[in-house]
Amino acid sequence: MLWYKDGIQVVASEGWRWRMSMRRREPEQRGMWVATHELPSSPGHVFYEKLNKLLEESEFDRRVEELCEPYYAPEVGRPGIAPGVYFRMLFVGYFEGLAAQRAIAWKCADSLSVRAFLGLGVSEEAPDHSSLTKIRQRLPEEVHAQVFALVLEMAREKGMVKGKKLAVDATTLEANAAMKSMVRRATGEDWKAYLRRLAKAEGMEDPSDEDLRRMDRGRKGKKVSNEEWESPSDPEARITRMKDGRTRFAYKAEHAVDLDSGVIVAPAIYPGDAADVDSILATMDTAGENLREAGSEATIEAAIADKGYHSVSTLAYLEEEFEIRTYIPEREQRGRRRWEKRSESERRAFYANRRRCRGPNGKKLSRRRSEIVERSFAHTCQTGAARRTWLRGSVNVSKRYTVHAAAYNLGLMMRVLFGIGTPRSLQGLASALIHGLVSLLRYVFAPVCRRWFTGRANRANTGADSVNPRCIVSTNQIHHSSTGC
Repeated sequence: MLWYKDGIQVVASEGWRWRMSMRRREPEQRGMWVATHELPSSPGHVFYEKLNKLLEESEFDRRVEELCEPYYAPEVGRPGIAPGVYFRMLFVGYFEGLAAQRAIAWKCADSLSVRAFLGLGVSEEAPDHSSLTKIRQRLPEEVHAQVFALVLEMAREKGMVKGKKLAVDATTLEANAAMKSMVRRATGEDWKAYLRRLAKAEGMEDPSDEDLRRMDRGRKGKKVSNEEWESPSDPEARITRMKDGRTRFAYKAEHAVDLDSGVIVAPAIYPGDAADVDSILATMDTAGENLREAGSEATIEAAIADKGYHSVSTLAYLEEEFEIRTYIPEREQRGRRRWEKRSESERRAFYANRRRCRGPNGKKLSRRRSEIVERSFAHTCQTGAARRTWLRGSVNVSKRYTVHAAAYNLGLMMRVLFGIGTPRSLQGLASALIHGLVSLLRYVFAPVCRRWFTGRANRANTGADSVNPRCIVSTNQIHHSSTGC
């Protein structure tokens, strides 16, 4: 082996190992000027590159700027952040599973591929989390709804929106409010002051905190209601039973999903205690409006929901006003229904809905609804990190969640067009392919290997090349017959 030292060729033995000195980190005085070609660069993420091309095809930035132009100064003023960058940052929050604005701002400032997706130059700084708050406060809720309709129009152009059969369901979003901070609406006192007043009414002069807790545990009828209690930080949040059984201040998120493609047609935010039979009417109205703004000529023909949405008046209203067939199973009820105080149209709508739900088509649509709608909630709330909102007020929550649902539709388009719906899908793609290949090989060669090992075991037991047909031998040699094998 040859190597050089001070320009002299030196011959090393075969057992000689290369030596390398350790470089030590020392304080460095950076230069005042840096050449642009020396700045770090990234090859980019293939998902964000394809998503940018998809947005450029529909002129997303130009159309969003036209929607936001009335809310900015026409000539004077410091140039702000481009609206396309603002909405892209919210898209990043969905694709990367980031719930808080600080996390979104850090990701956009840290990742070179995300900076390329935002269109930021090498000398530009990524917007701060406070900039997201200011832009959200500047733009009204209608602009966010129009951006959602713009993404829905992109899905329609790709042939992914039918708009004839819509499935409706709802879930709960935990609000940015703690139960310990709730106060009474009438007096403004918190829970401890309320217990202290009850203790004094029972004759306790100066109860301690332990006495209050003991009294609270033994008190009967200990319930809180939205009519008596509210959150001082978020008065629009409502006390709600969550999906996991906890009681929290929450909002209600409702989806109207295209049953043929899985595209969210209408995302809506309501108070946590809003009744399903009332919110479905507003959601279906919003869905029809979004389809018209997206340029779709389809009319809603059927609405599929679970039994929580069943109401005689709701069924009649959907059939008469919207001309929509309903597939909503009814709740269990003892005895016969009485129609003396009901109109003939309500009675006709009720029995027509019952007939459709019990038919084969109704059962098929119900199974399809359970799959498609729950999948949309799994992507938006679980992997998209929208189950816990860090904003306060129904308007702010609705703005963020509407753009979140638009990002879900973009991911659905990316999955249909390119096979991946999120940038994190590429991380497990190679392992999934290897696992699939191993499973295929195991499925093909397992019978051959099993026969080979069985014959080998039989030959070992008989001591001959041929296998005795009266010998019962398995691969694990369970037992032998009594024929002398």
